[in-house]
Amino acid sequence: MTHISKRFLPFAALAISLATIGFATSSAAQGARNCGPRTAVVDRLADGYGETRQSIGLGTNNAVVEVFASHESGTWTITVTTPNGLTCLVASGQSFETIAETLPAKGNDA
Repeated sequence: MTHISKRFLPFAALAISLATIGFATSSAAQGARNCGPRTAVVDRLADGYGETRQSIGLGTNNAVVEVFASHESGTWTITVTTPNGLTCLVASGQSFETIAETLPAKGNDA
């Protein structure tokens, strides 16, 4: 097992739960062990794994969803930050790549 998979084994159950029921409330997130102040989480991803923010979007209940990744090591992490500033790690992995796909032409199933 690599250092990244050991680091995120506890997150697998959290990620499955969030995917199934959505990121419902900040009180649910506060009970998760994989959450902390956004600054601390971002610093840990940068200092420990060389990951920087690659993309950002707005999710359910005004939660901010971000993808952090390292182009050097290929590791990546997805976080969700609630409006109160609590950031939770929801998924991670390896082999990150940046791609720019275009939509297929209308009428083309590819």
